[in-house]
Amino acid sequence: MKTSLRRGRVFRLLASGAGAALLLSACMGGTTDDGKDAAVGYDPKANVEITWWTGQTEEQEKVAEQLAAEYHTAHPNVTIKVSPGAPTTDDLLTKLSAGFTAGSYPDVSYAYGNWAGDLGASGKTQDLTSYVNDPSFKWNEIPEAARLVATANGKVIGIPALVDNLALIYNKKLFDQAGLAYPTDNWSWDDFRAAAKKLTNTATKTYGTAFSVSGSEDTTWHLWPMLWQHGGKILDGTKPAFNSDAGVAALETLRQMAVDDKSMYLDQTDEKYGPLFNSGHVAMMLSGPWSLLDIKTAKLSYGVVNLPGYNGDHQTVSGPDLWVLFNHDDVNRAGASRDFVTWLTSAETDPKWNLAIGNLPLRSTEKDSPEFKKYVEEYPGGDKFFANLANAKQARPTAPGYEELSRNVGDAIAKVLQGQAQPKEALDEAAKKSADSIGS
Repeated sequence: MKTSLRRGRVFRLLASGAGAALLLSACMGGTTDDGKDAAVGYDPKANVEITWWTGQTEEQEKVAEQLAAEYHTAHPNVTIKVSPGAPTTDDLLTKLSAGFTAGSYPDVSYAYGNWAGDLGASGKTQDLTSYVNDPSFKWNEIPEAARLVATANGKVIGIPALVDNLALIYNKKLFDQAGLAYPTDNWSWDDFRAAAKKLTNTATKTYGTAFSVSGSEDTTWHLWPMLWQHGGKILDGTKPAFNSDAGVAALETLRQMAVDDKSMYLDQTDEKYGPLFNSGHVAMMLSGPWSLLDIKTAKLSYGVVNLPGYNGDHQTVSGPDLWVLFNHDDVNRAGASRDFVTWLTSAETDPKWNLAIGNLPLRSTEKDSPEFKKYVEEYPGGDKFFANLANAKQARPTAPGYEELSRNVGDAIAKVLQGQAQPKEALDEAAKKSADSIGS
């Protein structure tokens, strides 16, 4: 999900992910997960080569190669083969699933968080549960939502590579021109709706806010915090539960803005609302820290506050990505890959990675680092996104089949916001379509 900072966070993955998920399910019969720790007997002095699929763009790939070289200098017996792994991050799941079938897959790979269920079900991942819960790893320094996403079927299969969240970014100039007070951390969705309506100007083609109607995960995950704020759940066990009264109320709020008020720009592609915000044609954007690079380039005067809330609940959603570790029945490869990723995600090394490429710090202890201070100076509002991680109290499901559920919900949201269906009927239809796929 960034491209700007991190592939634009446009979630193109769902188009390619459907076929990949089928490939994964096909190879589940050949599981190698026998319940044993893959690194028992690891010799840290053994000569070993591990493969790292970074899933990054060319510029970020250079940073990864520098870090791999730094690790090798300190551990000359460990050689790290670094590559993006696939032409784009979105292609990694397809590449991994094909590699499982062929027996040629990496030791460490970048993965979107909502692939965790399918990757965990493949039987090819290491079980890191005991490893990360050792006090020396300091697992609790990583936000809870990210830790939950790294857990599939009760097992930790990877270590978070990146953390983020959604907040409200607003254009100060447009608020000033409309004579409106700036948003605050205490805004309700009614406050947001009222401001969006006043900020919409058909003469200048300016909208109060925007929403993706592509049906992708970018469409779906914007609904989840509103669902949670209303007290709803995505799943009840393995049963879809998003079509509850809470889900209907959340989607009705969006429908009112899109259909009744016409204060919401509907983006068919996921790729237009960011540039429209940066050009001054969208006043408020529900987005994440990856947007700050493009906003900086546009030289906008902007602010960042919590998501609007319901009854004082300002929960957000986080879209953490992972370094997933795979088992090759070689204890030294397993142990070396663990040691490398532990080093990569440590409070000492992470600033050289995430902060260097414009992402939030991974660990809470990085807030006092000079690198974070520099990051906030370069990207104002980055500290607000970092603080907002405390509002990411729940995580998207890591059950197999989440991708199909997400597509169904995304399609339902798109229909409602385009005036083609009502919230209840659309969400009921999505739940019915998803009932057989989730958890299987």
